Amino acid sequence: MSKSIVEKIIKKQLPRDNFVKNDEVEFEVTHTLLQDSTGTMSALQFESFEISNTQVELSVCFIDHNMFQEDYKNMEDHQYLQSFSSKHGLYFSKAGNGICHQVFLERFAKPGKILVGSDSHTPTAGGIGMLAFGAGGLDVAAVMAGEKFSIKMPELIGIKLIGNLTPMVSAKDIALELLRILGVKGGVGKILEFFGPGVKNLSVPERSTITNMCVETGATTSIFPSDIITKRFLYSQNRVNDWIKLTADSNTQYNEIIEINLNELEPLISLPHSPGNVKKVNELKNIPVNQVCIGSCTNSSLRDIKIVSQILKNKKINENLSLVISPGSRQVLQHIIESGELNDIINSGARLLECACGPCIGMGQAPFSGSTSLRTFNRNFKGRSGTNDANVYLVSPETAAASALTGYITDPRSLNIDIKLKMPKKFMVNDNMIVTPLDNRSDIQIFRGQNIKPLPIFRKLNNKFYGKILLKLGDNITTDDILPATAHILPLRSNIPEITKFTFSNIRSTFYNEAIQKNGGFIVAGENYGQGSSREHAAIVLRYLGINVIIAKSFARIHIANLINFGILPLIFRDKDDYDKLKEGNELELNLDNFDELVLVEASGEKYYVKHNLSEHEISIIKAGGKMEFIKNKLRGK
Repeated sequence: MSKSIVEKIIKKQLPRDNFVKNDEVEFEVTHTLLQDSTGTMSALQFESFEISNTQVELSVCFIDHNMFQEDYKNMEDHQYLQSFSSKHGLYFSKAGNGICHQVFLERFAKPGKILVGSDSHTPTAGGIGMLAFGAGGLDVAAVMAGEKFSIKMPELIGIKLIGNLTPMVSAKDIALELLRILGVKGGVGKILEFFGPGVKNLSVPERSTITNMCVETGATTSIFPSDIITKRFLYSQNRVNDWIKLTADSNTQYNEIIEINLNELEPLISLPHSPGNVKKVNELKNIPVNQVCIGSCTNSSLRDIKIVSQILKNKKINENLSLVISPGSRQVLQHIIESGELNDIINSGARLLECACGPCIGMGQAPFSGSTSLRTFNRNFKGRSGTNDANVYLVSPETAAASALTGYITDPRSLNIDIKLKMPKKFMVNDNMIVTPLDNRSDIQIFRGQNIKPLPIFRKLNNKFYGKILLKLGDNITTDDILPATAHILPLRSNIPEITKFTFSNIRSTFYNEAIQKNGGFIVAGENYGQGSSREHAAIVLRYLGINVIIAKSFARIHIANLINFGILPLIFRDKDDYDKLKEGNELELNLDNFDELVLVEASGEKYYVKHNLSEHEISIIKAGGKMEFIKNKLRGK
């Protein structure tokens, strides 16, 4: 029987003949990834399990998000994470070494292995043939403690690539084309597997740009084959022994096939304020640009920065805009220094930022009010840049660099620049900013700064809930909407009482005080509630405020898992028209005696029938008050 890449990886652990959509499957994970934005909470959660060492083949912790050090908080968190990593057997990538997904791809990713990371863009590693899942920090902590990782089996969608990209069209445009086809919900409940003759024309970093952006379709993950192109990349990183051949069988049956002809693709652009709002670049006329940002885990590879350098060489950026560039890793930076390409970038008038996430996560480079910012990033949610009324567009490095020269959104093909890309056969490998775990760790003491606060303890749920609807929200509410990032909020990730004060602050500045005064209540939302970042804090803060139930038309995958992990009941309208009938301020009662018959009852007596898509295992987690208490009970033998 023919098998897909995904089935070949999973069937090593689960020898089934077939997988049925929504079947709950669990498997052992080989690799985990933490970063400093979500990592402090995940580390604290792992410590609470009282297990000495990470139980997986390889775990890595990266410092790449909270890089500003305007006071003690971020630096103390970095010290905590380094000492935690040393104590419990994790590799540790220091601040300045690079963005987690770029460095992981270069130095750690292995075809055929299974990765779970506390960052929604962990599927970036799918570009090297790894089955990689973004998850909440508690899920990663549980995996590190020896728990299996559980998902509901998605549909398998084949993405057939034919042809070859034309000049000034790049992998980012393939990703944007998929978003044009699928939107931000079309990938929900699906894994995207790439195949076809066009695959061989894409390097591993280009493939990883695509798997990175597939997250924005709502896909569970995405994956490319491991082939001769993969082998060359691993050879260039002095890791050729990590290569295995891993391709789908020629007659693999997918649930659906989407074909993209690379010859026909044009430069594309996502308009504000959604990655799925895609148009052709040449359809946008005379739109002035105030800021251009090139980098992020999507487009900061050596290939991307080399292209930008060639476009900017011997030219000057438009005097009316700012151009900033963030190389994805120190390896990338060292290459462009050695080759002289950094000079071409700097001489054009561009500014060089640290090898970090930076502006993508709202850490610096907030555009001015009402301005237009072009970014090679993966998200342009309203306010994510740090400026609520800025217009943020997502583009390829080619379009970004071209627009930086003209001062307007520009189709890069119109500049008639002949690009000759020459990649090194061997990369400059230097791992001296990666701290390797010691064999003897018994004497290591964990550093705890004053910003590290104890984990909140959430007890098991009551059988009845009473409360008012605190907030009624629309479709596609993001985790940035629920709990913003930005430079003044991110340092509070290990301080739940303080960070909770910013809950829904960009939607209603008074929400925190209202929730405190009313002792919690209900949240009502539309479709795709919780899309975007994997930040589990967007669930933790609601539970901390006494919000135990959220009713929506549908939920995003990672966020619904985070809600379950912290004992929040995610309910779905049986009749979506009931959404229109519920109003903010309405009083509701919910009885949990029977999870198969759930009814919301208004004070007026009006009834609204709701359902859930929870497994028995997930119901047990919610009843325990969340995954942490559930695992602790398991470890105690209860």
